[in-house]
Amino acid sequence: MSEKKYDVAAVSACLEGFLRRLLKTAGFDLDYEFVDGETPHPDFENPDVLVKFRGRDVDLLLANKAELLLALEHVSAEVMGLPSEDHARVSFDANDYRALRIEELRISAAAAADRVKSSGKPFLFNPMNSRERRIIHLSLRNEPTVRSESTGIGIGRHVVVYPEGMPSFTQPPGPPPRYERSGPRRGGPPDRRGRGRR
Repeated sequence: MSEKKYDVAAVSACLEGFLRRLLKTAGFDLDYEFVDGETPHPDFENPDVLVKFRGRDVDLLLANKAELLLALEHVSAEVMGLPSEDHARVSFDANDYRALRIEELRISAAAAADRVKSSGKPFLFNPMNSRERRIIHLSLRNEPTVRSESTGIGIGRHVVVYPEGMPSFTQPPGPPPRYERSGPRRGGPPDRRGRGRR
């Protein structure tokens, strides 16, 4: 990102009351501060403003790959009326999760590239949000023998790493297989005897 569009004063004026009410209503033991954006990986993420959370319930924010933290960030962007292209300019963090996640994604991208080079076969990442897909793409931009591409729809959108020159999948791979219902039995995966749970 080039010059800043948002500053701490404007973001805090817009979000302070909303976050305070939301956390109180939800019963979270959390506090937060608005600070100028800072990151050890400016090539991957360079927010104008960072909202840093701390407190007893930080682990709840960071559970399941920071699902709640990212949801809170998304809702706050909607409250501010940020256009989608500006969502990354106001970033939420706790316990340096962002920097650790970027490093994890960079390592995963390098490992995927090595696997594609050695096997000659595409590698599919699990679905991830647009910001994380961007980190994978940027991590692989200087790899001359592989290329990356986002594919899929909605929350199922993911990155595929191909050997350079291999055509893209004509259609994205389908969702994981589901257990089929057999006869009149009710659903659920089969038990050890091959029968569906009732």
